[in-house]
Amino acid sequence: MKNLKLRAARAEKGLTQSELAERIGVTRQTIGAIEKGAYNPTIKLCIRICKVLGKTLDDLFWEER
Repeated sequence: MKNLKLRAARAEKGLTQSELAERIGVTRQTIGAIEKGAYNPTIKLCIRICKVLGKTLDDLFWEER
């Protein structure tokens, strides 16, 4: 399942995948894979992403059904 909330939050901050990746210490490919739904990040990585984007875990990673 694509993570459109992450992509939107990143765009809202004006960050590219590369810029976000650099800030949290991963590769651009990792961010791309998370956004595509091809990679399930660890909770630690999710928290680092949330801190950089100013969002909560629920904002970015909770699946709406």
